[in-house]
Amino acid sequence: MPARHVDFEKKMQKLEKIVHDLEKGELPLEKGVKLFREGLELTRSCRDQLEKARHELSICSGDSGDKEVES
Repeated sequence: MPARHVDFEKKMQKLEKIVHDLEKGELPLEKGVKLFREGLELTRSCRDQLEKARHELSICSGDSGDKEVES
């Protein structure tokens, strides 16, 4: 399995745990804020990875991403 895939999966698992912990609402404020910030960073990182993968796939498929809108 490619390292990027494993890295992405680990980030998603960590993000899911953070969301779960935050949704329980049992954390002290400082811990909750810290986890929230970590979750934002993980979200940004995963989004960047997805955008890069989407770009690579569009290059591989010969799709420039510009699609004409049909009337």
